[in-house]
Amino acid sequence: MELFLIRHGQSTNNALTDWSQRVEDPLLTNSGEQQAELTARHVAAGLHLHPTARDAARPVLDQLYCSPMIRAMQTADAIAKAVGVAPQVWVDIHEVGGVYLDQGERKVGYPGRSRSELAQRFPRCVLVPDLTENGWWNRDFEESHVGHGRAASVAKMLRERAAEDARVGLVSHGDFLSALLKALGGQPLDAGIYYEHRNTGITCIDLTPQAARVRYLNRVDHLTEELDTY
Repeated sequence: MELFLIRHGQSTNNALTDWSQRVEDPLLTNSGEQQAELTARHVAAGLHLHPTARDAARPVLDQLYCSPMIRAMQTADAIAKAVGVAPQVWVDIHEVGGVYLDQGERKVGYPGRSRSELAQRFPRCVLVPDLTENGWWNRDFEESHVGHGRAASVAKMLRERAAEDARVGLVSHGDFLSALLKALGGQPLDAGIYYEHRNTGITCIDLTPQAARVRYLNRVDHLTEELDTY
Protein backbone atom coordinates (compact mmCIF):
# COMPACT_ATOMS: atom_id res chain seq x y z
CA MET A 1 0.00 0.00 0.00
CA GLU A 2 1.09 3.52 -0.80
CA LEU A 3 -0.28 5.64 2.03
CA PHE A 4 -0.57 9.43 1.79
CA LEU A 5 -1.25 11.33 5.01
CA ILE A 6 -2.55 14.84 4.35
CA ARG A 7 -3.28 17.48 6.94
CA HIS A 8 -6.27 19.76 6.35
CA GLY A 9 -5.92 23.34 5.11
CA GLN A 10 -5.70 26.31 7.44
CA SER A 11 -8.77 26.57 9.67
CA THR A 12 -10.16 29.66 11.34
CA ASN A 13 -8.79 28.30 14.62
CA ASN A 14 -5.31 27.88 13.10
CA ALA A 15 -5.35 31.57 12.13
CA LEU A 16 -6.32 32.86 15.58
CA THR A 17 -4.09 35.08 17.68
CA ASP A 18 -6.60 35.00 20.55
CA TRP A 19 -7.26 31.38 21.53
CA SER A 20 -10.37 32.41 23.47
CA GLN A 21 -12.08 32.94 20.09
CA ARG A 22 -11.69 29.27 19.18
CA VAL A 23 -14.77 27.42 17.83
CA GLU A 24 -15.40 23.70 18.22
CA ASP A 25 -15.50 22.66 14.54
CA PRO A 26 -13.95 25.41 12.42
CA LEU A 27 -14.20 25.96 8.69
CA LEU A 28 -11.27 26.61 6.39
CA THR A 29 -10.08 30.19 5.97
CA ASN A 30 -9.77 31.68 2.48
CA SER A 31 -6.10 30.66 2.63
CA GLY A 32 -7.13 27.16 3.68
CA GLU A 33 -9.43 26.88 0.68
CA GLN A 34 -6.59 27.97 -1.60
CA GLN A 35 -4.27 25.42 0.02
CA ALA A 36 -6.85 22.70 -0.56
CA GLU A 37 -7.17 23.65 -4.23
CA LEU A 38 -3.39 23.64 -4.72
CA THR A 39 -3.16 20.27 -2.99
CA ALA A 40 -5.92 18.93 -5.24
CA ARG A 41 -4.08 20.03 -8.39
CA HIS A 42 -0.82 18.58 -7.06
CA VAL A 43 -2.36 15.18 -6.35
CA ALA A 44 -4.42 15.11 -9.56
CA ALA A 45 -1.20 15.68 -11.54
CA GLY A 46 0.44 12.74 -9.74
CA LEU A 47 3.11 14.97 -8.19
CA HIS A 48 2.66 13.29 -4.80
CA LEU A 49 4.04 10.11 -6.42
CA HIS A 50 7.65 9.17 -7.08
CA PRO A 51 8.46 10.05 -10.73
CA THR A 52 8.99 6.39 -11.61
CA ALA A 53 5.54 5.52 -10.21
CA ARG A 54 3.58 7.96 -12.36
CA ASP A 55 1.51 5.96 -14.81
CA ALA A 56 -1.29 7.56 -16.80
CA ALA A 57 -3.12 4.22 -16.87
CA ARG A 58 -3.37 4.02 -13.09
CA PRO A 59 -5.33 6.29 -10.71
CA VAL A 60 -3.28 8.72 -8.64
CA LEU A 61 -5.44 7.67 -5.66
CA ASP A 62 -7.58 4.57 -5.36
CA GLN A 63 -9.27 5.57 -2.11
CA LEU A 64 -9.59 8.76 -0.10
CA TYR A 65 -10.67 8.88 3.54
CA CYS A 66 -11.30 11.94 5.68
CA SER A 67 -12.05 12.91 9.24
CA PRO A 68 -15.65 14.02 9.92
CA MET A 69 -14.40 17.41 11.11
CA ILE A 70 -15.49 19.95 8.55
CA ARG A 71 -12.04 21.40 7.79
CA ALA A 72 -10.83 17.93 6.79
CA MET A 73 -13.97 17.26 4.75
CA GLN A 74 -13.54 20.57 2.88
CA THR A 75 -9.93 19.67 2.07
CA ALA A 76 -10.83 16.13 1.00
CA ASP A 77 -13.71 17.40 -1.12
CA ALA A 78 -11.37 19.58 -3.18
CA ILE A 79 -8.97 16.66 -3.71
CA ALA A 80 -11.80 14.26 -4.55
CA LYS A 81 -13.24 16.62 -7.14
CA ALA A 82 -9.87 16.98 -8.89
CA VAL A 83 -8.98 13.29 -8.72
CA GLY A 84 -12.40 11.82 -9.47
CA VAL A 85 -12.74 9.63 -6.40
CA ALA A 86 -15.54 9.63 -3.81
CA PRO A 87 -14.13 10.46 -0.37
CA GLN A 88 -15.30 8.37 2.55
CA VAL A 89 -15.59 9.57 6.12
CA TRP A 90 -13.51 7.56 8.59
CA VAL A 91 -14.65 8.76 12.00
CA ASP A 92 -11.64 7.36 13.86
CA ILE A 93 -9.16 9.67 12.09
CA HIS A 94 -10.59 12.82 13.72
CA GLU A 95 -8.33 15.14 15.71
CA VAL A 96 -7.17 14.21 19.21
CA GLY A 97 -9.51 15.84 21.70
CA GLY A 98 -12.68 15.52 19.66
CA VAL A 99 -15.20 18.33 19.20
CA TYR A 100 -14.92 20.60 22.24
CA LEU A 101 -14.54 24.08 23.65
CA ASP A 102 -12.44 25.05 26.66
CA GLN A 103 -14.86 26.58 29.17
CA GLY A 104 -12.15 27.39 31.70
CA GLU A 105 -12.73 24.87 34.44
CA ARG A 106 -13.48 22.08 31.98
CA LYS A 107 -13.41 21.22 28.29
CA VAL A 108 -16.97 20.72 27.11
CA GLY A 109 -17.79 18.30 24.29
CA TYR A 110 -20.09 19.24 21.41
CA PRO A 111 -22.02 16.99 18.99
CA GLY A 112 -20.27 17.76 15.69
CA ARG A 113 -22.07 18.50 12.42
CA SER A 114 -25.32 16.70 11.60
CA ARG A 115 -25.62 14.14 8.84
CA SER A 116 -27.98 16.32 6.80
CA GLU A 117 -25.62 19.31 6.94
CA LEU A 118 -22.66 17.20 5.83
CA ALA A 119 -24.69 15.53 3.07
CA GLN A 120 -25.75 18.93 1.75
CA ARG A 121 -22.25 20.41 1.88
CA PHE A 122 -20.46 17.33 0.52
CA PRO A 123 -22.78 15.41 -1.82
CA ARG A 124 -19.94 13.35 -3.30
CA CYS A 125 -18.76 12.14 0.13
CA VAL A 126 -19.67 8.69 1.44
CA LEU A 127 -21.17 9.17 4.91
CA VAL A 128 -20.97 6.30 7.39
CA PRO A 129 -23.76 5.32 9.84
CA ASP A 130 -21.87 6.91 12.77
CA LEU A 131 -22.81 10.31 11.31
CA THR A 132 -26.34 10.95 12.58
CA GLU A 133 -28.75 13.86 12.80
CA ASN A 134 -27.56 14.28 16.37
CA GLY A 135 -23.95 14.65 15.29
CA TRP A 136 -21.15 12.12 15.69
CA TRP A 137 -19.17 13.18 18.78
CA ASN A 138 -21.62 13.83 21.65
CA ARG A 139 -19.19 13.10 24.45
CA ASP A 140 -16.63 14.79 26.66
CA PHE A 141 -13.18 16.02 25.69
CA GLU A 142 -10.91 13.15 24.61
CA GLU A 143 -7.73 12.89 26.65
CA SER A 144 -4.45 12.52 24.75
CA HIS A 145 -3.83 8.92 25.78
CA VAL A 146 -7.26 7.95 24.45
CA GLY A 147 -6.61 9.71 21.13
CA HIS A 148 -3.23 8.03 20.86
CA GLY A 149 -4.84 4.65 21.50
CA ARG A 150 -7.29 5.38 18.70
CA ALA A 151 -4.34 6.18 16.40
CA ALA A 152 -2.82 2.80 17.33
CA SER A 153 -6.09 1.09 16.35
CA VAL A 154 -6.12 2.89 12.99
CA ALA A 155 -2.48 1.90 12.44
CA LYS A 156 -3.42 -1.74 13.12
CA MET A 157 -6.24 -1.57 10.54
CA LEU A 158 -3.88 -0.09 7.97
CA ARG A 159 -1.23 -2.73 8.64
CA GLU A 160 -3.86 -5.42 8.06
CA ARG A 161 -4.37 -3.95 4.59
CA ALA A 162 -0.67 -3.41 3.91
CA ALA A 163 -0.43 -6.06 1.20
CA GLU A 164 -3.03 -4.31 -0.97
CA ASP A 165 -1.80 -2.80 -4.21
CA ALA A 166 -3.59 0.47 -3.52
CA ARG A 167 -2.90 4.19 -3.22
CA VAL A 168 -4.77 5.41 -0.17
CA GLY A 169 -5.10 8.99 1.05
CA LEU A 170 -6.10 10.06 4.57
CA VAL A 171 -7.07 13.69 5.21
CA SER A 172 -6.72 14.25 8.93
CA HIS A 173 -5.17 16.51 11.58
CA GLY A 174 -1.79 17.44 13.00
CA ASP A 175 -1.88 15.75 16.41
CA PHE A 176 -3.59 12.64 15.09
CA LEU A 177 -1.18 12.26 12.17
CA SER A 178 1.78 12.54 14.53
CA ALA A 179 0.33 9.81 16.75
CA LEU A 180 -0.47 7.65 13.72
CA LEU A 181 3.10 7.92 12.42
CA LYS A 182 4.46 6.86 15.80
CA ALA A 183 2.08 3.90 15.87
CA LEU A 184 2.98 2.83 12.33
CA GLY A 185 6.67 3.07 13.20
CA GLY A 186 6.32 1.07 16.40
CA GLN A 187 7.40 4.01 18.56
CA PRO A 188 5.97 4.46 22.07
CA LEU A 189 3.00 6.78 21.86
CA ASP A 190 4.14 8.58 25.01
CA ALA A 191 7.64 9.18 23.63
CA GLY A 192 8.67 12.82 23.36
CA ILE A 193 8.45 12.82 19.57
CA TYR A 194 6.18 14.95 17.41
CA TYR A 195 5.87 14.73 13.64
CA GLU A 196 4.82 18.18 12.46
CA HIS A 197 2.47 18.61 9.54
CA ARG A 198 1.91 22.06 8.16
CA ASN A 199 -1.45 22.89 6.59
CA THR A 200 -1.95 20.44 3.69
CA GLY A 201 1.47 18.93 4.38
CA ILE A 202 1.74 15.48 2.76
CA THR A 203 3.57 12.42 4.10
CA CYS A 204 4.13 9.35 1.92
CA ILE A 205 4.58 5.87 3.40
CA ASP A 206 5.17 2.59 1.61
CA LEU A 207 3.32 0.22 3.91
CA THR A 208 4.13 -3.47 3.61
CA PRO A 209 3.35 -6.40 5.93
CA GLN A 210 6.96 -6.17 7.11
CA ALA A 211 7.58 -2.43 7.53
CA ALA A 212 6.44 1.16 7.15
CA ARG A 213 8.92 3.00 4.94
CA VAL A 214 8.61 6.79 5.07
CA ARG A 215 9.40 8.15 1.61
CA TYR A 216 8.85 11.78 2.56
CA LEU A 217 7.44 13.73 5.49
CA ASN A 218 5.39 16.95 5.65
CA ARG A 219 5.95 18.02 2.04
CA VAL A 220 4.47 21.42 1.16
CA ASP A 221 6.19 22.17 -2.16
CA HIS A 222 2.73 22.45 -3.74
CA LEU A 223 2.14 25.67 -1.74
CA THR A 224 3.30 29.21 -2.44
CA GLU A 225 5.41 30.85 0.27
CA GLU A 226 2.56 33.01 1.56
CA LEU A 227 0.29 29.95 1.85
CA ASP A 228 2.76 27.91 3.89
CA THR A 229 1.01 27.98 7.28
CA TYR A 230 0.45 25.75 10.29
